[in-house]
Amino acid sequence: MNINLTLIGQMISFTLFIWFCTKFVWPALISVMEEREKKIADGLEAADRADKDLELAKHKAGEQLREAKASAAAIVDAANKRSAQIVDEAKDKARDEGDRLLTAAQAEIEMESNRAKEELRGKVSALALAGAEKILGASIDESANSELVSKLAAEL
Repeated sequence: MNINLTLIGQMISFTLFIWFCTKFVWPALISVMEEREKKIADGLEAADRADKDLELAKHKAGEQLREAKASAAAIVDAANKRSAQIVDEAKDKARDEGDRLLTAAQAEIEMESNRAKEELRGKVSALALAGAEKILGASIDESANSELVSKLAAEL
């Protein structure tokens, strides 16, 4: 065994191994690493886009929330105005109804008062006739003296 021959054989084997690795193994490893690097770069780019989209979505959500709050405030304000209007209308209706009832009650009172006066006049005239009859001691004919009785009732 010659050490030089072994060393030359090992060098030839090592050279063939390096040639084989650079020809077949190394390009496959490089393509796998480049593919992995591309995936990582795409993932980072997607993460950046997602961050930008998230920021944009947060901005839009805040804007929509402000718009919704403004809209809700406008709706509440309109509802308050409408409720005040309804209350005012109800007050006006109640006031009108009260006035109508008051007028009707006053008319009824006036009618009752006139009816009571007429009834009282009739009773007073009958009492006056009865009193005059007793005073005179004679019977007074109501039909004969109806004009006198009417004048007396009108004065009362």
